[in-house]
Amino acid sequence: MGALDHISELLDCSNRSRSKKRKQFQTVEVKVKMDCEGCERRVKKAVEGMKGVSSVEVERKASKVTVTGYVEPSKVVARIAHRTGKRAEIWPYVPYDVVAHPYAQGVYDKKAPSGYVRNDNYDPHVSQLARASSTEVRYTTAFSDDNPAACVVM
Repeated sequence: MGALDHISELLDCSNRSRSKKRKQFQTVEVKVKMDCEGCERRVKKAVEGMKGVSSVEVERKASKVTVTGYVEPSKVVARIAHRTGKRAEIWPYVPYDVVAHPYAQGVYDKKAPSGYVRNDNYDPHVSQLARASSTEVRYTTAFSDDNPAACVVM
């Protein structure tokens, strides 16, 4: 950035803020439990009123709301939770083909829609596959045939 650019920014009298970031056009998927058509309408109305929303799609059976527009995901979730009183979270599921171990503990979810599992890369609450601790490794290798110093008492 040159000296003239810096001076012009200092002398800028326009109303735009330098620290304000532009929102990007994006698609936000939110998980909200909806039981009836009334819940579906309430969630849809809560999100449609937001500034920057282009379209709202609601899938009641999958408990999924898809919002497209110039919005922030955290604000969409907060708006749904505040206006409807329902628990809302960012869509935590991905197709089971994408995950390396779809039936591992923490990844497989009974409440997930069919064909979906929890995203183990995205969700910090999901535990990774169980890895053997050092004590487990020590005990299992002590009786291994590959270990030359293994226990010979049989």
